[in-house]
Amino acid sequence: MAIDPLEFRGVIGHFATGVTVITAAAGELLQGMTANAFTSLSIDPVMVLICVDKTTYTHGVLERGGAFTVNILGEHQQDVARVFARHAEPEAGSLRGQPFTIGRTGAPILQDCLAFLECRVAEVLEGGDHSVFMGEVVSQGIVNDAAPLLFYRGAYRALADEA
Repeated sequence: MAIDPLEFRGVIGHFATGVTVITAAAGELLQGMTANAFTSLSIDPVMVLICVDKTTYTHGVLERGGAFTVNILGEHQQDVARVFARHAEPEAGSLRGQPFTIGRTGAPILQDCLAFLECRVAEVLEGGDHSVFMGEVVSQGIVNDAAPLLFYRGAYRALADEA
């Protein structure tokens, strides 16, 4: 029996995730995309993985630049998540109007994220219509101690207050 892709998306939507913006650079071109297909991979060496649709601009910039930053968003950053959820061509020296710094690898780091992991691409695997980028973490940091932004059943959410 074939799996219906829309039904699959609905099933996966029941899994709550954090929200990240993946940023990358290829020379002067900067690019970013909202993503929740991110996870830690290894402690020794410290590695993470991200899954990126092969048709996105971000995919091309990642391939050319060989590095990326996972910017973990806070609940106050729904607008940032929405900005990077839209497809847009890479810009020279600008990241969709968002403030950033350049990390050790040349990949941008969003200034107001909760935390970041800057990575060098270690390996790329094929995953259907996506590529799985495995990155070795070369720099990390906690920027802000706010609550995280979540994504559940097609909408941005916040953690509930403890009772």
